[in-house]
Amino acid sequence: MTVMDQVYQEHRAPASPGHPRILSLANQKGGVGKTTTAINLGTALAAIGERVLIVDLDPQGNASTGLGIDRRSRNVSTYDVLIGEAPLRDAVVATAVPRLQIAASTMDLSGLELELGAARDRAFRLRNAITALNTNATEATDYTYVLIDCPPSLNLLTVNAMAASDAILVPLQCEFFALEGLSQLLQTVEQVRSTLNPNLSIHGIVLTMFDSRNNLSNQVVADVRQFMGSKVYNTMIPRNVRI
Repeated sequence: MTVMDQVYQEHRAPASPGHPRILSLANQKGGVGKTTTAINLGTALAAIGERVLIVDLDPQGNASTGLGIDRRSRNVSTYDVLIGEAPLRDAVVATAVPRLQIAASTMDLSGLELELGAARDRAFRLRNAITALNTNATEATDYTYVLIDCPPSLNLLTVNAMAASDAILVPLQCEFFALEGLSQLLQTVEQVRSTLNPNLSIHGIVLTMFDSRNNLSNQVVADVRQFMGSKVYNTMIPRNVRI
């Protein structure tokens, strides 16, 4: 069973309009495959008929670039949404993939934490924006899945994503400090669950950059499976220089 199969079976979108399944791709380490997973999962779900929105919360904007959104055309971005200057629907643009849209990001997001300061609702900006989008959903914005591509840090952007999500997908590179990083992420999830979003869950762990010839990769796989059990997907993404 593939990652997409498991996501689709366990988080099948409900029939009622305006209630998409919201999943965050999160890991505080960069280069583990968050954006690649978000783009490919979104494309796969769209290919089987789901209506998918990717929300790019990474200031680097790689998901936006990867889906062909030119930086010069990002007139309204997720930054504008989170500081309250635009509704989420105004940041949404179509991609070349049918039924897949994206709310693009810009480097302005890197200063969001400082700009929001001590605003009381600073952790709920994204949740409120998605709720408003769902409440006023049109045929074009009636999504069945929302995938949030988080930045490589456990900052206010990632907390916003977790506060807005039903569950988290964790791409995890098969490398030496994998478990240490996973433990830090799980602590953040517990903090968010206890204070902001009691229904948040870990949907699963996607092992990435796996090299079967490497003893360390195999040991990391064994350790993560022992630590997380059935939360670890059977599918592993191999290291491949051609990808």
